[in-house]
Amino acid sequence: MSKNVVVIAPHPDDETLGCGGTILKHIKSGDSVHWIIVTRMSTERFTETQRSRRSSEISEVANRYGFSSTTILNFNAAELNSVNLGDLIDELSQVFQRIRPEVVYSPFYGDVHTDHGWTFKAVLACTKSFRYSFIKRVLCYETISETEFGSVNGAAQFLPQVFVDVTDTFEKKMEIMKIYASEMGEFPYPRSAEAIKSLAQLRGSTAGVKNAESFQLIREIL
Repeated sequence: MSKNVVVIAPHPDDETLGCGGTILKHIKSGDSVHWIIVTRMSTERFTETQRSRRSSEISEVANRYGFSSTTILNFNAAELNSVNLGDLIDELSQVFQRIRPEVVYSPFYGDVHTDHGWTFKAVLACTKSFRYSFIKRVLCYETISETEFGSVNGAAQFLPQVFVDVTDTFEKKMEIMKIYASEMGEFPYPRSAEAIKSLAQLRGSTAGVKNAESFQLIREIL
């Protein structure tokens, strides 16, 4: 039976870095996958050229995945922790009530980027079983360049328990990641093709497959 799946990205590219291969598997199996982008490039911080390029990237990425819907909440990037959390929860809740997802993918609460942590707090508030009974599974994905640097104090380490074999979808994930050309760099930059492939192989070796994406399970109702 097909499911409604929501993937929440604080910024465009987080969804591909964290669970691009898993997204493609969901869509291949007939699930409806909905993309929620929490932030936008503000006119104060970014040029018209940058904002236009990002808009084109979002359109192309959405098309390549075949998302059932794409929603942009339009909070300013790198400023989420200055936003009233209740406002973020309200907007996210409205989307959840409209889509009624069964599976939710969220950024990890311990990521070094404050936008990620603030997003997770809103997601957690919007997945309470007594208000959102349609949600049966909540997982955090790891975002290379954010997750590994957020656990330096040992307080919030990413400890995956769920591994998805993305061997068959990994090459397409990498093709989609190339759309975000301005976010990529040369190895040993974390968001480089080599680093992304290395992480997939590391997680794959844990799961006994060639390439895998890993997740920390927050809640599952069977």
